[in-house]
Amino acid sequence: MPAQIATATPVAHAALLGLGVYRPRRVVPNAEIVDRINSSDEWIRTRSGIEARHWAEADETIVSMSTAAARDALEAAGVTAQQIDAVILATSSQMVLGPSAGAVVATELGMHDTAAFDVSAGCAGFCYALANAANLVRAGQARHVLVIGVERLSDLLDQDDRTCAFIFADGAGAVVVGASDEEGIGPVAWGSDGSQTAAIKQDKDFQQYFAEVAEAEAIGGTTVRPYIRMNGAAVFRWAVTFLEKACRDALDQAGVSAEDLDAFVPHQANGRITDALVRALHMPESVAVARDIAQTGNTSAASIPMAMEQLLRSGESKPGDTALLLGFGAGLAYAGQVVRMPAIS
Repeated sequence: MPAQIATATPVAHAALLGLGVYRPRRVVPNAEIVDRINSSDEWIRTRSGIEARHWAEADETIVSMSTAAARDALEAAGVTAQQIDAVILATSSQMVLGPSAGAVVATELGMHDTAAFDVSAGCAGFCYALANAANLVRAGQARHVLVIGVERLSDLLDQDDRTCAFIFADGAGAVVVGASDEEGIGPVAWGSDGSQTAAIKQDKDFQQYFAEVAEAEAIGGTTVRPYIRMNGAAVFRWAVTFLEKACRDALDQAGVSAEDLDAFVPHQANGRITDALVRALHMPESVAVARDIAQTGNTSAASIPMAMEQLLRSGESKPGDTALLLGFGAGLAYAGQVVRMPAIS
């Protein structure tokens, strides 16, 4: 007779226990970049809502920014590194294929024999990672999971590209997910559309780039390294026509309505996209809407935890508030869930 396989003991609920962020030291106002892209401060503000962004210095790496944000999240949650059973790190700008940044961060935090891996889901990465973390906790596979969203997108920018040089930025945000007496993370509404990969993508893969380098060396020429490119109009059309449904699916699955929300934290992609979603969802004026993009720019997988922190730090939201998170972008992919806002240190 086959042996019985034991299962982990599930728990009823999962929640966000603590939040921390890291914002790079260097602040880059629009005035610093407008000449290279033949633009103006007014044009950038009107088109995106961005006034400034943070770009990392050489010592502010994916690992160091993640580690700093994680330490603050652990402190806010009242949890030690030794109590973390898994690290899930979301990024699209780690410049090596291995080892995973999550594994290196775990070691930097003093963890030993801790599960760790990276998630690549573009600007939806944090919400993808959060969904997996919550399910690990509910399934009894982990007591606490550290979720990190981090980017150094300035490494991937062609700073002469008028379509996106002013948009993308750097930073990190982290949360600790753990068991709770009440549900603090609703079911995820997620999906993807690979037919629209051209909307946001690296313009050439490394195999193509290496072939171009070899050819250039043979003839004494030069080549151009890979950069991130974006068709902003295509992304905007997709966002304003499709993401209302994604938001409503997340609300329905959590059993709440827009009127029940205290805060709305969409990915900080573009101020006009945020405005369009607020109108489409008929958000009450009482709902605090994250607009961290103005001073932080688009930090992809890091943008949602960084925007959550800005709402909490400013007092516009408080721990325990009901918030709708929505990540969306490259893939094209999206993910959203209703959560209770966490504590900050």
